[in-house]
Amino acid sequence: MNEILFALRPGAKVLDLGSGSGSFDAAGLQALVVRADISVPKAPPSAFVQCSAAALPFPCASFDAVILNHSLEHFDNPRLCLTEIGRVINPDGFLYIAIPDASTLTDRLYRWLARGGGHVNLFTDAAAVAQLVTQATGLAHVGTRILFSSLSFLNQANRTTRAPGKLILLGNGNEHLLRILNWILRRADQYFGFRSAVYGWAFYFGRVPPELNLRSWINVCVRCGSAHDSKTLATTGRVRNRRILPSLYTCPRCGTLNYFIKDAGSN
Repeated sequence: MNEILFALRPGAKVLDLGSGSGSFDAAGLQALVVRADISVPKAPPSAFVQCSAAALPFPCASFDAVILNHSLEHFDNPRLCLTEIGRVINPDGFLYIAIPDASTLTDRLYRWLARGGGHVNLFTDAAAVAQLVTQATGLAHVGTRILFSSLSFLNQANRTTRAPGKLILLGNGNEHLLRILNWILRRADQYFGFRSAVYGWAFYFGRVPPELNLRSWINVCVRCGSAHDSKTLATTGRVRNRRILPSLYTCPRCGTLNYFIKDAGSN
């Protein structure tokens, strides 16, 4: 997503749709970011609009980029919502969509613990999603990146409400146990070709930067959920190599320790 946002011209307009108070940090951006959601958050940002994604109160071609960061799975009528997005986005604009793959372990766990978690659309076919978006918006599909999970939504350090009773079966969200589980799942994927650490996809549409990197990053922080390139982690001194035990890295965003694994294709 950052490749899109930081490539925008100064003064560009970005719609962060279905975002609550915000699905990304806009600090440092030279663009105007409008947050929009059907529900008003407790602390709405200054540029917040309450609206339905199926009836956006904006003029045609009014945004240079639209971000749907884990929101499309919550929309009742995704085709109608995407048609509205196609109306309000500039024909030369960018569209970023991140959604869970409903067939993955992570999304099944989330929906099991959260009684569905508000996911009214269960996407399982990346090609079908890309085709739906292109048909509804008229924007060309540029690429898809696989997103990995860290199960950070289980982490007891992130808890703001009472934990569901079922969570006791998963160590009650203990961070150290989640760190070990993440390492096991990633190793199983590498050795046996499983998809147990996969969360979903990030889709890119429209006029995206030519230097867009679609390579997946397997190192996802167990606390803040941010993903990082393994080569960058290693070259910036974030990785602590150990002889017998798995290597560790310090998350650049929140400072949490995680087990380190090289991305596919990294030297």
